Amino acid sequence: MSADPTPARRSRRGTGAVTLHEVARIAGVAPITASRALNTPDQVSEEVRKKVQDAIAKTGYVPNRLAGSLASSRSKLVAAVVPTIAGPVFLETIQSLTEALAEKGYQLMLGQSGYADSREDALLDAIIGRRPDGIVLTGIMHSEQGRQRLKAAGIPVVETWDLTPSPIDMLVGFSHEQVGRAAVAYFKARGRTKLAVVSGDDERAARRTQGVVAAARSAHLPAVTVMNVPAPTTLRSGREALSELLSSRKDFDAVFCSSDLLALGVVTEARSRRIPVPEQLSVMGFGDLDFAADVLPSLTTVRVDGTAIGRKAAQFIVDRAEGRAVKDRVVDIGFEIIERQSA
Repeated sequence: MSADPTPARRSRRGTGAVTLHEVARIAGVAPITASRALNTPDQVSEEVRKKVQDAIAKTGYVPNRLAGSLASSRSKLVAAVVPTIAGPVFLETIQSLTEALAEKGYQLMLGQSGYADSREDALLDAIIGRRPDGIVLTGIMHSEQGRQRLKAAGIPVVETWDLTPSPIDMLVGFSHEQVGRAAVAYFKARGRTKLAVVSGDDERAARRTQGVVAAARSAHLPAVTVMNVPAPTTLRSGREALSELLSSRKDFDAVFCSSDLLALGVVTEARSRRIPVPEQLSVMGFGDLDFAADVLPSLTTVRVDGTAIGRKAAQFIVDRAEGRAVKDRVVDIGFEIIERQSA
């Protein structure tokens, strides 16, 4: 029996891999429409997106992102670097960044720097080599080597959770120094003038402490007592910090904490020693985490809109990646002190 000289055309290209043409055929759309549903989903209808996604689920198709990026000069990948994934204060930003990018057909890669410039530099080397469409960084303090690499790479960069008049590229954040100053004004307005700070030893928390110290000095208040603990901070480190402060015989009637976990630890230790909060000791946290409103006493804290940071960072990256001009490259989202029972 002779072989058929005109065998049926395969849609799996000899490697067994399902192609986009097969996905399009099953979905009942043109290949270019299927491609748009994957790469620019906002350009097709919800009905078309569902047909294509159903076809992908049926065939097990996996898009060749490398081939797509070579053709379009875009990888559809965005990298984000955070100090730690154990720090809940960054979770809202990561979640909203992921969702906002996905709405535009981009995926997020996440790296953890561990509060160390050397680790951030190593991450940036790996990230830049993969040519993402954008990089989102936490904070503004980077090594000189890292800043030079980022500027030379020509990749859109958004720094977040901080504020400076001279960002690497684009910036969404707030002033940590002003957070510290606002905390002093809040305590002072309520008659608390002998202040202590329990703070993580990371750079952003340090500038909140600097804001407290500077504002207290300007208001001619007693010198601020500062207790630093290793970052990332924990409830346990808050308890231990207050214990050490009390052992030092320092006189203070209010404590500003660089995280809600620290604040909860301070309150827990105070109550274990029968120190009434806020009657004898006022406590303020930072972050307005989910538990802050539900513990007893509920935590007075500083709220930052992490969701807004993530969504604005995503908008910056997508606009630049798709060739649209960004007019206001620095956005100050501000912060808010949420008054509850602990202060």
